[in-house]
Amino acid sequence: MVQWYINSFLGRPIGYRTEVYNLQGKTMRRGAQALLSLLPLFLALSSLSVVSAASGKQGQVYIVYLGGHAAGAKAEEAILEDHHALLLSVKGSEEAARAALLYSYKHTLNGFSAILSHEEAMALSERSEVVSAFRSEGRWAPHTTRSWQFLGFEEGVKGPDGGSDWLPSLDKSSSDVIVGVLDSGIWPESRSFSDEGLGPVPARWKGACQGGESFTSSSCNRKIIGARYYLKAYEAHYNGLNTTYAFRSPRDNDGHGTHTASTVAGRTVPDVSALGGFAAGAASGGAPLARLAVYKVCWPIPGRPNPNIENTCFEADMLAAMDDAVGDGVDVLSVSIGSTGAPMRFADDGIAVGALHAARRGVVVSCSGGNSGPTPATVSNLAPWMLTVGASSIDRAFDSPIKLGNGVAIMGQTVTPYQLPGNKPYPLVYAADAVVPGTPANVSNQCLPNSLSADKVRGKIVVCLRGTGLRVEKGLEVKRAGGAAILLGNRPASGSEVPVDSHVLPGTAVSAADATTILAYINSSSSPTAVLGPSTTVVDVRPSPVMAQFSSRGPNVLEPNILKPDITAPGLNILAAWSEASSPTKLDGDHRVVQYNIVSGTSMSCPHVSAAAVLLKAAHPDWSSAAIRSAIMTTATTTNAKGGPLRNGDGTVAGPMDYGSGHIRPRHALDPGLVYDASYEDYLLFACASAGSQLDPSVPCPARPPPPYQLNHPSVAVHGLNGSVTVRRTVTHVGSGEARYTVAVAAPAGVSVEVAPRRLRFARAGERKAFRIRVEAAEASGRAARGRFVAGSYAWSDGVHVVRSPLVVLVA
Repeated sequence: MVQWYINSFLGRPIGYRTEVYNLQGKTMRRGAQALLSLLPLFLALSSLSVVSAASGKQGQVYIVYLGGHAAGAKAEEAILEDHHALLLSVKGSEEAARAALLYSYKHTLNGFSAILSHEEAMALSERSEVVSAFRSEGRWAPHTTRSWQFLGFEEGVKGPDGGSDWLPSLDKSSSDVIVGVLDSGIWPESRSFSDEGLGPVPARWKGACQGGESFTSSSCNRKIIGARYYLKAYEAHYNGLNTTYAFRSPRDNDGHGTHTASTVAGRTVPDVSALGGFAAGAASGGAPLARLAVYKVCWPIPGRPNPNIENTCFEADMLAAMDDAVGDGVDVLSVSIGSTGAPMRFADDGIAVGALHAARRGVVVSCSGGNSGPTPATVSNLAPWMLTVGASSIDRAFDSPIKLGNGVAIMGQTVTPYQLPGNKPYPLVYAADAVVPGTPANVSNQCLPNSLSADKVRGKIVVCLRGTGLRVEKGLEVKRAGGAAILLGNRPASGSEVPVDSHVLPGTAVSAADATTILAYINSSSSPTAVLGPSTTVVDVRPSPVMAQFSSRGPNVLEPNILKPDITAPGLNILAAWSEASSPTKLDGDHRVVQYNIVSGTSMSCPHVSAAAVLLKAAHPDWSSAAIRSAIMTTATTTNAKGGPLRNGDGTVAGPMDYGSGHIRPRHALDPGLVYDASYEDYLLFACASAGSQLDPSVPCPARPPPPYQLNHPSVAVHGLNGSVTVRRTVTHVGSGEARYTVAVAAPAGVSVEVAPRRLRFARAGERKAFRIRVEAAEASGRAARGRFVAGSYAWSDGVHVVRSPLVVLVA
């Protein structure tokens, strides 16, 4: 079994700490759950099992998926009885069937989770009404601020006529929009979740504020209007929850859930900063008046030297949360969670199943794409009915000057609140030259725990390289050995991208090129030294944005005829609210408490896109979830603030496999001109063609479904082109009055592209027009494109709007 991870990034999982403290008059332990590692970690947990108390037989948690519910077709009690009847057919007694049931999914998707033996699960899967029966595994986990100013919201959002500023009215409308956040919970006392000035909770809200450890109904307010927690599958797998390390309630002891919730919908809070005063200013979510509903689904992994080294999230728990969220009345779901395992077919993918039925009810689902880049084919959350988000930078840096003993000046990056005394040169040593005997040579430069010799590093600046282990833990090792400071260098794969950390000692981080310069100096000098200057926050950094190297890349390994990721958004060094039960590093021994913290990851970029979806819901409440996804994708940009092409952190030109449609532009998305719409039935047809999966028993697959690339998606991907294919698309005019659009094509190398018709005329808003895209491998140059994806685009324009779609092709 493999784990699912929270898609935030502190340079590998961050450690756990405990500390006694008093909360609401009660003394308890506090712990910090783990964040995500840079690379997928595969966990050998397949041997773990649970025991059904009713049957005494070994079993595991399975999800039995039955398709969807027609709205209002059955009462919830009748649905529950149907699920009991199915369980009775394999359990043999009513008592055993009821004891085995964990969740009954009865709001939008139809199914249940239960403790079953393999044989019982297989017996259920053979029944005609069952779409799939698959194990619920802990293979998921969770993957000010300046980012919104960078996206243009400080200038206000202009109306379709480019005139009056309509952000205030849009903000007011967004107070009726409810965004659900699946994550590690929330710290409700944060100023980012104040309900001051907010009106009554929307009358359509059907959710609840579930009490628990250190969390009562008064923890909710007119901002946090709902909170629930889910751990039945987690406890079935791990035989309970150790409350030393986690609150049995919606309260967040990790920080990740608080950070993502405040990024999407935190109130505007003046005069905040990270530890040390970095990134000072006003912190705000993208939709500060929207209502929040919190669904805690991720918990610490027991049985480790440090139980909170990672969070884990079980599909059965997540599906229950997604089903409840839709039933509660959310409009947008923000899911900064992803898998590190091999992709599952859509019928066996918990997030994909939940998102499909959420989309059917008009709920927009935004998911993080993962932090396993820049390796190709690592992106997760691959279904076309969800938004899959990559991560990129903003225009802010935390400059930390370094002056080497030979006079060379280098600019590092840090948010460490400590400085070396005296502003004077300190001895400089390379970690590989200062390790204890027995340290493996291949990791000797990485400052792993207990690897450094105190005699060789005491009082010195230690140069460590990224790679294995936690970035912040490398700093802890330098401090343990008596080093004065850490200088953390990138490896070549990370290029010039520098995630920053609040280390436990003075230190700074540098690019791969600068690390090479520093190491060359050390090798050339018998007594190398360096001066680390104080750090300052700098804005308007160019070029920006830049694709984060950690952001997972395409192609889509499950269905390469759908481009993933869909979009990129700010995810590098993002300031947002934090849990006061956690420290900024999450390390043992780090007892610092912060209200706001700087973190990186696609977990941070996902809520930026979720907030854009909230604003679109406020502006266009009648739009489908597909229309909102289309507006976000087709208005994205592929250029940086200097007008050049978006680049990766290593300096290379980025492309659709890195950023999907491009970098998000929320203001443009509010008025996209045209949208590509799709229905629930369209997605079922796509699944039939993609994996032969019938996702709804009431809608059988045709004998010859259309190819997957025929889904009316805002991007086009053709895998295995042999000769030519014709791709069909339909656009809907969402502007006002008449409109005339003309297409412009940038064909991929070695491929010819023809669009017909080349002009579309719309007489009124809501009118739909179809067109064809003929894609053909060119005779001579096509050979050069074989075996790899080549990228181009096509765009419709009426002189005001540009509706752009990436087009990627792999020639067979």
